[in-house]
Amino acid sequence: MNKTEKGATIEALKDKINESSFFYLADASSMTVAQINSFRRICHEKGIEVKVVKNTLARKAMEALPADKGYADLYEALHGPTAMLFADAGNAPAKVIKDFRATSERPILKAAYIDSAVFLGDDQLDVLIAIKSKNELIGEIISLLQSPAKNVIGALQSGGHKLAGLVKALEERAN
Repeated sequence: MNKTEKGATIEALKDKINESSFFYLADASSMTVAQINSFRRICHEKGIEVKVVKNTLARKAMEALPADKGYADLYEALHGPTAMLFADAGNAPAKVIKDFRATSERPILKAAYIDSAVFLGDDQLDVLIAIKSKNELIGEIISLLQSPAKNVIGALQSGGHKLAGLVKALEERAN
């Protein structure tokens, strides 16, 4: 790879890292070609992009981005063979890695970057799986917002005598 190609690779990687709120660093060494192809296929089906990167180029791409993003904490994970996994949901790559490791001992999680938080080491995999995706959080908020409305509707539909009793009790409290 000549200097021009390295520069283009760094620039492309920098853009990808900058536009992604979630990415993982994994070690896929000692996986067979069939295992790697299977892992890539599963990732593709889940909307996860897998890129095998050179550590020095990944580090240079991260160094070119603003220091306040916290990428410096990831530098210690940039050793040995590294695959970067980019996703729209913070927990999607962790779930794929965990599921894939049911039949294989690799890939191993090196680090994860989730909305400016850095998780280092394979022992963080279960923590990352527990993180809720944006859609899951929105669903929970909507259900919480609907609960009071359902209670009011239920009270209105329960019959006039309960509503009348409720109004009377509130009136007595006010006096």
